[in-house]
Amino acid sequence: MKNICIVVGARPNFVKVAPLIRVIERSEQGTYTLVYAGRDDDPTLESSLFDDLQMPRPDVFLGVGSSSLNEITSQVMARFDAFLDEHPVDVVIVVDDLASTMAAAIVAKKRGLTLAHLVAGTRSFDMKMPKEVNRLVIDALSDILFTAGVRSNSVATREQAEGSTTYMVGNILMDSLRFCQPRLRKPDISVEEGRYIVLTINRRALLSDPEKLSQLLQAIISSAGDTPIIAPLRDEARELVSSLFTLNSSLLALHSPLSYLEFGWLTAHARGIITDSGNVAEEATFNGVPCITLNSYTEHQETVTQGTNVLVGEDPERLAQAVSQMVKGEWKTGSLPERWDGRTAERIVKILMD
Repeated sequence: MKNICIVVGARPNFVKVAPLIRVIERSEQGTYTLVYAGRDDDPTLESSLFDDLQMPRPDVFLGVGSSSLNEITSQVMARFDAFLDEHPVDVVIVVDDLASTMAAAIVAKKRGLTLAHLVAGTRSFDMKMPKEVNRLVIDALSDILFTAGVRSNSVATREQAEGSTTYMVGNILMDSLRFCQPRLRKPDISVEEGRYIVLTINRRALLSDPEKLSQLLQAIISSAGDTPIIAPLRDEARELVSSLFTLNSSLLALHSPLSYLEFGWLTAHARGIITDSGNVAEEATFNGVPCITLNSYTEHQETVTQGTNVLVGEDPERLAQAVSQMVKGEWKTGSLPERWDGRTAERIVKILMD
């Protein structure tokens, strides 16, 4: 009986581990412990998240709440090491590319535990980004690298350490989408299906540059015509956008964050999406909804080469042109990348048990 420890460091990670937990719970070969690097009173972990995903809350909270990446790394290392002193495990799965993820990976490797990385092989090739450093370290340490697509698989295979193994298992976000699709719930927002745009902003680089963000907002509003823009934003982003928004147009409607099922409905029925989130762009490809990403790169290139995603960077002119095409319905037709079939968690658990 294998004891698997799953370590997550932020809210989006739970969407990726929920399918794993369901498969492990059905398995007779393993058990799991879910460890969250943050605090048990983290406001981003609303109870509806776990209800929507039909998964339990974490078994363990490490209680790290610092905003300093170096402090997060050191605190997670110390507290995860102490946790492992009392809770022996066979396999540690770390999720994505956070400082907490890297810290847990280092601890697991120093203890000689089998280390698996979900999702491996994603690269921006920009070493000025802290997450890029995290990705390189985690992939280099991992014994098992789970990738979501062909491009990530080739990167992970090329860089993998001696003795490690890379598996292209598919995009686990699609497992959650397929599982939750019948239960998606329309939010209490007055919208007409296919007649609105969803806007999300969360990336630190954008939030720390109000002038650039203001230019991007102006470009969106000026080119959206009479198409309403629905922006369910978290506190900091909502306050910043509200302070920058001077056009006083009824087109842009700011809302508080939605539950997972409500946000899933909103994005699935939109005319288009404008986002700086890779996860949202991936879900847009799954739903066949036009998507504009406010970044110059994406960790999952298949959303651009096969899917409905278009990268515009932080260029207001390119953004305005793309929004104009979106509202006119002049958009490319996407297709589902390989192994985005909702069975990624099954492949992962089989590999771990074998």
